[in-house]
Amino acid sequence: MVPAGLDGARLDRALAELNPSWTRSRARKLIDGGSVTLDGRPAKASTEVRAGQQVVVLEPAPIPLAAEAEAIPLAIVHEDADLLVVDKPSGLVIHPAAGNPRGTLVNALLHHCRDLSGIGGVERPGIVHRLDKDTTGLLVVAKSDRAHLALSLAFRQRKVAKTYLAVCYGEPTAADGVVDAPISRHPRERQEMAVVRSGRSARTLFHLEERFAGACLLSCRPVTGRTHQIRVHMAHVGHALVGDQVYAGRQWRNLPSGAAQAACRDFPRQALHAWRLAFVHPVTHEEVAFEAPLPPDMAELIQLLREHR
Repeated sequence: MVPAGLDGARLDRALAELNPSWTRSRARKLIDGGSVTLDGRPAKASTEVRAGQQVVVLEPAPIPLAAEAEAIPLAIVHEDADLLVVDKPSGLVIHPAAGNPRGTLVNALLHHCRDLSGIGGVERPGIVHRLDKDTTGLLVVAKSDRAHLALSLAFRQRKVAKTYLAVCYGEPTAADGVVDAPISRHPRERQEMAVVRSGRSARTLFHLEERFAGACLLSCRPVTGRTHQIRVHMAHVGHALVGDQVYAGRQWRNLPSGAAQAACRDFPRQALHAWRLAFVHPVTHEEVAFEAPLPPDMAELIQLLREHR
């Protein structure tokens, strides 16, 4: 039954709100596949629902998990019966997909714990959020279905506080700032994201932690969770991430020539680290917070920038 609070909402959005374990894209697939009826009749994802209408979902039977367990080392920050917090290294993909069916975090998780929540689907058991392949740092994984549902809802309601450390080009004039700009697929480069007027709302808070010559260390808090959000937003305001091959261009040329410039030019990935994660535990309801130290490559880059400022 559609509640009053969702009156006038798109059907795909209403489904995602009613079931926290589903993203809008998952809801859209169910609708497009004919698994959803509205008042007994098939409907489109864009259909506006009304309070009191009956929504029925005949979800297809789950497909047996295709991913294989692999003995890949994991840096475990915390583990209990319901969740796992890991410190992801650079280069580790979150879940299997075309082109990388093995060697992912999911493969490692299946080896480490055999009781992951299956809500995430055939290729994403236990996964409630993600980090880009080359972004390091903290990621929480659901081990039980109740944890999966509660964490998914917490992320959707923006109740999970995520703080990242980023080495960026330029030097902000103010110690604190906010980027409030909508993000969507780039209109021409479909593998990239961009600030687009018609995009989804996106908001990032940042704080200047340290200044260098032509670069800086920022702590960033994404209020929303759009793809590549910090990378796109910081590039949008002139502070692209060091090493970002997609959004930074050749901003390393703006640094004073020498070792620091060369280090930024040659840094092999976006200098972004998920440093802190805080949320209410989905089962114990206690407030918990975890931190992960900077990975060696970022720590060395920062030290070099300090020495040449």
